[in-house]
Amino acid sequence: MRVYVPLTLPGLAEAYKTGELGAGPLLAYAVTPALREWYLSDDIEELEYAALSRAALASLRQLAADPGAPRRRVVVAVDVPDRDTSADPGRGLDPAALGQVRVTGAVALAKAAAVHVDAADAEADVTAAAEALPAADTGDEDAQLVVDGAEDHELLWFATQEIPNVVGRGD
Repeated sequence: MRVYVPLTLPGLAEAYKTGELGAGPLLAYAVTPALREWYLSDDIEELEYAALSRAALASLRQLAADPGAPRRRVVVAVDVPDRDTSADPGRGLDPAALGQVRVTGAVALAKAAAVHVDAADAEADVTAAAEALPAADTGDEDAQLVVDGAEDHELLWFATQEIPNVVGRGD
């Protein structure tokens, strides 16, 4: 199963250093039955894009919690065995949990298929979105528009071999 793991640039740098995305369980996003039902599509590419978008929002939440992290959303696409993932069936169509899965066990960075990261020109909108997120969560429509502004930026695709350059190590 392809899952999308939300991170920050420091989180990606740590994964590069240790060789794994985390010991698990990891929060990730995937094409789940609930996401299929919500999105009303059978096009796997559209569904995977929806899961990637959900992970990008989760990355934004991580940025909101870490004011020192560079203001770029990061999502790692990784293939894991289906048996290593589980969705919470009790949350069903809860909008906050659509596409959300837990990945058990350690996930090696070597299993990653790609990394998706905001371009530098997204930083101002991502910064504003991270700051507006708490108000958007309480129903503030103006704040939600600011959060949606970050979603207007497409995440760039990077091969896993490019991770050192993405995290600024260059080695």
